[in-house]
Amino acid sequence: MVQIKEFRIVMPMSLEEYQIAQMYMVLKMQQQNTTSDEGVEVLENRSFQDDALGKGQYTSKVYRLKSKVPAWLTTFAPADALTMQEEAWNVYPRCKTVVKFPYFKKFCSTIDTVHKADNGQSENVHGLNKKQLAARQVEVIDIASAARDYWSYVVGGNSVDFSKFRSAKTGRGPLLEGWQSCDPVMTAYKLVTVDAPYWGFGNQLEQAFLAGERALFLESHRNCFGWIDEWFGMTMQQLRELEEQTNSSLDVKTSAEDLDRRWACDREEEVYTPA
Repeated sequence: MVQIKEFRIVMPMSLEEYQIAQMYMVLKMQQQNTTSDEGVEVLENRSFQDDALGKGQYTSKVYRLKSKVPAWLTTFAPADALTMQEEAWNVYPRCKTVVKFPYFKKFCSTIDTVHKADNGQSENVHGLNKKQLAARQVEVIDIASAARDYWSYVVGGNSVDFSKFRSAKTGRGPLLEGWQSCDPVMTAYKLVTVDAPYWGFGNQLEQAFLAGERALFLESHRNCFGWIDEWFGMTMQQLRELEEQTNSSLDVKTSAEDLDRRWACDREEEVYTPA
């Protein structure tokens, strides 16, 4: 059964600031979470022009997440089952992302994001029909929340206490009860549609994906605000230059992994002949 869930993440910044914050956050988290064994590989990153979507930035990435496979999934799937393919068409303030897992060929998920200069009160920014609205679940994610679950620990946790945090550059914070009425403010409306038509475990896979996405949305947006003094004042040109450096660094890491794999294969093919 197709699951439709909308996550609303309110942020204490303007739409223009969020575009910088998000790009900086993505680059930094990719660096932090990529090793020689797993993480992110950027296959393509280019500008695009489309009649339906408009002009924006297209990216194609592969995420290798074998250490994050839930225990129940390992009973019938290999460790590399969480190799994930992601395509994204970013036409800010809108973005469309498609996620697939090669091991689960029937699985498909789309994440449609709309960014608005409000505090999360818009009810149908995605233009859903009555049937879709009836099936949709809505959850508002509070970046100031300290609550954690299994997926929070899998994704990783920003340890900043936003009830005490204040930005040195902007003076924003702390985030106390009712902070969503601040100015400036904006909201990322993320509509996640997921379908895993597998008998016996499809619903469990869908729920696990939604829980994982929720934890990722929370962590990434906590980082956007927690790192505000790092990105505030940066220009898009500076971020593009940082992006090139980051992608080159990721290429080095994945190339090292490929060399290790080839070396391992060569070793396995060697035939030992006793003297």
